[in-house]
Amino acid sequence: MPTIPTLCGLGAILLWGLLALLTTQTADVPPFLLTAITFGIAGISGLIWLIIKGRLALLRQPFLAWLLGVGGLFGYHAVYFAALKSAPAAEASLIAYLWPLLIVLFSSLLPGEKLVFRQILGAILGFVGVLALGLSKTGIGGAESPWFGYGLALLCAFLWSGYSVLSRRMADVPTEAVVGFCLATALLAGMVHPLVEPMVFPKEPQIWIAILLLGLGPVGAAFFLWDIGMKRGDIRFLGVASYAAPVISTFALIVAGKASASLVLFLACALIVGGAFIARPR
Repeated sequence: MPTIPTLCGLGAILLWGLLALLTTQTADVPPFLLTAITFGIAGISGLIWLIIKGRLALLRQPFLAWLLGVGGLFGYHAVYFAALKSAPAAEASLIAYLWPLLIVLFSSLLPGEKLVFRQILGAILGFVGVLALGLSKTGIGGAESPWFGYGLALLCAFLWSGYSVLSRRMADVPTEAVVGFCLATALLAGMVHPLVEPMVFPKEPQIWIAILLLGLGPVGAAFFLWDIGMKRGDIRFLGVASYAAPVISTFALIVAGKASASLVLFLACALIVGGAFIARPR
């Protein structure tokens, strides 16, 4: 029977499976503005909770903890939202969800660990899946090539896997500190927004509902749940369970009519998830 912290980690994975779908509902909201608003929702909600509980002092953490937390959250999501605006949602989401596989690979480089053949094979299968997605959409050198968006999605995978692996070395940092990371991320994104993109605030109620759900769920509660799972849950089990995220994400997009089911899409999904399964910790 999974422990409560492990169940928290599973909850984060389920929420992340809805990230791409909700992001597609935000229309033309620029990436950094979307990052600022959603993390603002998450951070303010968490701040209110800390005030009620009288635990604001937990926001005082070492500089390295802030650097990792803000760098991981701000870097990943700013790039992720930009990727979904620059490439087809299902394909970009699949590429970004290479992070479970990369966590396995990066974890093997930690002290006392080593890289084995099955992990190398899993990495190769995953990247073959990524290549299949790109070639199926554009061919080599297509005029309407979304390769820039695919590149951003791949960068997402590296950013989140690096953040997750390094977080394991800071297990003494309380989960409540994530509130501060969210607020700092919102502030940074809000500062960058007017410098690099037009200020386009959504007007339709349904867009604001999607933004609110993002801030409360995949860009909010999920981080707190994941932190609990990584620090006190069954990490090996959660690593394997994370491979379900791209499947949930892809099928959610298909069911919502935001992506078309195709043989190539399912093949790429099978390669990426299959590669991650082969490389799973044992």
